[in-house]
Amino acid sequence: MSARCQVTGATPGFGNRVSHSHRKTRRRWNPNTQRRRFYVPGEGRYVTLNVSAKGLRTIDRRGIESVLASIRARGEKI
Repeated sequence: MSARCQVTGATPGFGNRVSHSHRKTRRRWNPNTQRRRFYVPGEGRYVTLNVSAKGLRTIDRRGIESVLASIRARGEKI
């Protein structure tokens, strides 16, 4: 599963893991993404999206129809 939210566009953040002796190694912070199925009444079908926790709240606030319209406007295929 890709570590990218299809709604908000959240991608992993990168930085350093710092040990007690202050040695640094690279690490990454992945967004909290899950695969979720949403029913789209306008199309009469289910759509599966890879969304973050913030993306789920965005769908609750704006509605699935509006969110899908903005994803398609970006040129992403659903």
